[in-house]
Amino acid sequence: MTSGTTPSHAVALARELVCCPSVTPETSAAFDALAVRLQASGFRCWRLPFGIDSDAPADNLYARIGKAEPNLCFAGHLDVVPIGDETAWSRPPFAGDIEDGCLWGRGASDMKGAIAAFVVAAEDHLRAAGGIRNGSISLLITGDEEGPAKNGTIKVLDWLRQRGEQIEGCLVGEPTNPEQVGQTVKIGRRGSLNVRLTVSGQQGHVAYPHRADNSVPKLLQLLAALPLGPFDDGNEFFEPSNLEVTSLETDVNAFNVIPGGAEAMFNVRFNTLHTGEEVIASLRTACEKTGLAHELDFALKGEPFITAPGPLSEALEKAIHEEIGSRPELATGGGTSDARYIKDYCPVVEFGLVSKTIHAVDEYALTEDIDALKRIYGRLIALMLDGSAA
Repeated sequence: MTSGTTPSHAVALARELVCCPSVTPETSAAFDALAVRLQASGFRCWRLPFGIDSDAPADNLYARIGKAEPNLCFAGHLDVVPIGDETAWSRPPFAGDIEDGCLWGRGASDMKGAIAAFVVAAEDHLRAAGGIRNGSISLLITGDEEGPAKNGTIKVLDWLRQRGEQIEGCLVGEPTNPEQVGQTVKIGRRGSLNVRLTVSGQQGHVAYPHRADNSVPKLLQLLAALPLGPFDDGNEFFEPSNLEVTSLETDVNAFNVIPGGAEAMFNVRFNTLHTGEEVIASLRTACEKTGLAHELDFALKGEPFITAPGPLSEALEKAIHEEIGSRPELATGGGTSDARYIKDYCPVVEFGLVSKTIHAVDEYALTEDIDALKRIYGRLIALMLDGSAA
């Protein structure tokens, strides 16, 4: 730490977590640190490793204090994306430097800062109340969100169902704000569909095209039949659905060889005007109308969803306004998150730090933002459990 001032409890915990390298799936040190902190505050913790026999086993944690309803749950992830070229960083990515009013390091904003803010907010609430008086506070933390997401939140939710564990509302601490804390609360997400389109032909020399069957023109014709870009007008809560081509490849890489095979990869982000099944059917139909032989492979990553405004989102809006004076936009844009799994279990909203540097070199979070987020989370806990301000 390079700052000359003593950091707040929330910033200090965020720094401790950042200093635990936790690139998916190597997260155990970060989970050890978090579990020790929660147990010291009276939480009962369950370490939940899933996928022990798989290629990418994941650590997970569920912690709870209190037995009564409502159970307000905070969900998040301790795993982070790779750092890339470490020499491109101006500071060591896992040193947790505090300088220029910022906490620097991989995971500072996505999303160890938010986890620390909630933990300290819960600690403050318990200290002020002399323990858990009303309801329950829980945390669902995974080490498999940035990776395949097969052994993380979705399996913890199955474990909770088997136990009969109820959650009345869940806050996911994803960095939802574009520029400053208080701008945006996510109340839903678009669906996501990955598609691979493959075309076969006959490889040959470019000087003898009559002896070959070029797969590229056929692939381009198929792509032209698809609804590239926006293909609806969106609705009250969602921006237009969108198809973006992300990769074009052939089975050769030479100027003088006609490729025998070509493929395209693309992603569709779609709103609640469509289901995943409907999008798949429309893509199949569009390609079949060309009359060209092809193969389509689909991987549906999540259906669109929205949590209708209600007690949870209203309490969060109130907490934000009372603590920092902002009136956040209720939005559904951006990528996917584990909220896509949680929405089948209970009402869910997302709110965290600023997204400007997530997944980037020199990721950072403003220390004042971490402290503001702690106050907002504390106010939310009080509103949800006590019906009063913190």
